Parts: sequence; C-alpha cells; structure tokens
Amino acid sequence: MANMCVVGLQWGDEGKGKIIDILARGFDVVARYQGGSNAGHTVVIGKDKFVLHLIPSGILHEGKTCVIGNGVAVDPVFLLQEIDELRARGVRVGDNLYVSDRAHVVMPYHKALDQVWDQARADGKKIGSTGRGIGPCYTDKMSRNGVRMADLYDADVFLEKLKLNLEQKNGIIAGAQGKPLSLEGIEKEYLGYAERLRPHVCDTVELMAGFLRTGKRILFEGAQGSLLDVDFGTYPYVTSSTATACGVAAGLGVPPRHVGHILGVMKAYTTRVGEGPFPTELDSSGREGDIAEAMRRPGHEYGSTTGRPRRIGWFDALVVRRAVMLSGIEELAVTHLDVLDQFETIPVCVAYEHNGERIGIFPASTAKLGKCKPICEDLPGWKQDTSGAKKLSELPANARRYLDRISELTGVPVKMVLVGPRRDQTVVA
Repeated sequence: MANMCVVGLQWGDEGKGKIIDILARGFDVVARYQGGSNAGHTVVIGKDKFVLHLIPSGILHEGKTCVIGNGVAVDPVFLLQEIDELRARGVRVGDNLYVSDRAHVVMPYHKALDQVWDQARADGKKIGSTGRGIGPCYTDKMSRNGVRMADLYDADVFLEKLKLNLEQKNGIIAGAQGKPLSLEGIEKEYLGYAERLRPHVCDTVELMAGFLRTGKRILFEGAQGSLLDVDFGTYPYVTSSTATACGVAAGLGVPPRHVGHILGVMKAYTTRVGEGPFPTELDSSGREGDIAEAMRRPGHEYGSTTGRPRRIGWFDALVVRRAVMLSGIEELAVTHLDVLDQFETIPVCVAYEHNGERIGIFPASTAKLGKCKPICEDLPGWKQDTSGAKKLSELPANARRYLDRISELTGVPVKMVLVGPRRDQTVVA
C-alpha cells in the first residue's frame, strides 16, 4: 500500500511522534486527522528535543508537506506559537504546512468552560481534562454552534457567531464565579490570528484529493490512543474525537479505500494520564509505587502537554487486542522496551477477574472495568541493556520472547521496536 495510518493502541503517549518521525522519510505528505493541542508528540533528534501539539512531526523533515485536517480542533494561539518556535530553531514552516478551512477553532470560552465543567464534577468523577478547551470545542461542533477557520475570514459572520456564543457561555462562566469574556477583545485578537495563518489555510479536501490523484504517498497521523476514542474508549474518561483509524476519512475528507496500511503503536507496558479505570495500574505507594517510579524515570513518563506524572502499569493484552480489532492493525511498533531492561520478572495481563469470573473481553461498562483485577502471567526478564540494539537478533533472548508473547496475545506481528528516545534507537524486524 502506498499510504499508511499510525494509530495509538493504549491510552495515548505510546510514542507515535517518534514512529511518525522515523516513517516520514518514506512519505510525501504527513496529515493529522483528529485531536487538538491536548496531544503531544515528542521527537528527539540528536541532542535536540521537539514537542509538537498540532503540527505533524513530518515538519522536521525537508521536502515533506504537512496537513492539519478538518477533524482537528485548531487553537490559533498554540498553532502560531508552535510555528514561531520551530522557525526560531531553524525548521522551515511555510508552504509545507496547510490547515483545513473547515477545522473548528478553539476559542477562549472553550478553555474557560473546560475548567468550569471539570471542576463541577464530584470528586472521583472528574475527567482529568488538560483544560485546553478541546472537549467544549467539539461540543460546539456537534451542537452546530462552532466557529470554523473559514468563519475567521468573514468578519460579519465571525462577529455574529461570537456574539451568540458569548451570550450563552458568559452566563455559564459567570455562574461559576468566572470572569465574563470580552467580545471586542476576542474579535480583534482572533481576526489578527487569522491574518497570520492566512497563507496556510485552504480547502484541504481538494488538496488531499490532488495528492491522491498524483500518487503522493501519505502518512496519516492520529493523536491520543484508541482507549481514549469517544465511542470505543473508557467512556466518559475519553477524548472528544475518533482516535482510531476510523477517524481518517471523516477527519481529512479522504475516501476510506485510500487509508492503506495500518500500523499500531504500543508501549511495552501501559501508561495513562488523567482519570479513569486502569486494571493493570501499579499502586502509587509501597513496593508497587517503587516499581512504577523505576519505570517512570527512564521512560520520562510525564505528560507532553500537562507535565503530569503518568500512571504506570504492566502490559494489558485486552486493551491492545481491542484496539487492534477496532482499527484493523496489521503490524505493531513496540516502544520503550528498554524501560523493562531492569526487571527479573515482567507480568503480562492476559485476562481480568470480576466477581470471581474470568473475563477475556474488554468490558463496555467503566464501572465494571474499575472493579476488574488483572490476571497475569509472569515472563522472565532479561536484565541487559537493549538501548544499543539495531536488529532483533541483537536483543536478549528473553526480550525476543517477550515480544513474541505480545504478538501471540494480540494476533499481530511486531515489526518495529524502540529502545530509546533517539531516531537511531530503532530496531526493525
């Protein structure tokens, strides 16, 4: 297949940014189809570290075209900040970046509402939102109150939509003891952002159709992970968009038959940021807390967007198997294998126990999932440094057995293994 889609198979933070950076060399176009600035892709090139929230990581390669699709919630503040930071570091951002004129715009009232709505939830019921306004932006999109990029280029249309939204939202914000937002200030600010972004904004449906017609190779980039998908994730502790490969067609206006090969990315263990059930999570105290911290430090397990420490757990086959099913994953990329170098024994979750019953299928009920206990099998560790491996044959025997077991449990072959954060720390089968 000429095209490829890269999908996260857990709760996000699987290392998709590095995978896309590695793969981008073989593609002409890198296109993002969902999510917003609540996502973070980290790429390490030599001694330089880049954290991208909206712009596809293909921007770090010369000669590649990057597209932000209509399915992305675009925050002009973050997008312009990202563009400025990349340019300051010598990365070219010009006619190699396009933004859909149909993408919905994250507005200041979305960020205010994000804080209000999550704070209003009772303790234990909070979603753990990043506060970036992504959920409220998608809410407005679905309720047909949204502002799209195209609206910013018609001052009358934008003003009309802004007035209507502020009439609705300021009442909610004021009711929560927040400060009402100024129409004049927002109007001027966002029309200014629109002018700065004008060279990048276009009809990306026509753009993508042209790429397909002329045989350009396209790498489709998602954000978050499959278990954060609004339909199939651990609802309501999810993101607000379709994080599986199913989102490509709607998020870019590309016919499904052109999506091509689908690569799933997963960590050799499991992490999660924010609230929600997590069956294999290690306790934050005692011996389990020590193990979690021993994994967090070398894995740099802190949110790229929030900086929050990630919750840590062992590999969960039920999670990845469900994600494989949803996106039709054909191959696996396993990241952070080197983090497990330190352990004598590595547990792997193969089923759940709920009220004395063994469960082999990921449950829909979040309440039920929260009461599930992992049933694990212990695999032997390897206690050797894998960070310098270049080929599968150079990995310790037990590391290869661990990867083989992951393949058996998920039904998908492992084709790529990451043993460190740098581009050159990649093992390809």
